[in-house]
Amino acid sequence: MALERTLSIIKPDATRSNITGQINARLGAAGLRIIAQKRLRMTRAQAEAFYEVHKDQPFYDSLCRFMSSGPVMVQVLEGENAIAKNREVMGATDPAEAAPGTIRKDFGKSIEANSVHGSDSVETAKREIAFFFSPVEIVG
Repeated sequence: MALERTLSIIKPDATRSNITGQINARLGAAGLRIIAQKRLRMTRAQAEAFYEVHKDQPFYDSLCRFMSSGPVMVQVLEGENAIAKNREVMGATDPAEAAPGTIRKDFGKSIEANSVHGSDSVETAKREIAFFFSPVEIVG
């Protein structure tokens, strides 16, 4: 097993519902340590830059608007196989298709307002972590 780091974002729908503590408890119970964390409100430009990989997708504009609509909690998680473990705890992107007991099944409202974002690969995690955190902010 490999010790990995991954980015987690608790999205505006979840911060509005005040469930960040419940989400963090589930991440911790899965063996993921939060080694960096901050609450911020992404600007539209930041959301566009972060989700640039989806620029040609029909949902890009709506996603950027949503992600800049309210505060988010950005976090670096660390643990054994953290990327896969985080994605398992999050559940499928569409809450209607997510497994029972996952964050998205229990808290998500739609494909967009699905409470959380998580990196999908080691390469993506490195890029996404660097987008929000400098090395001195990550204290594992």
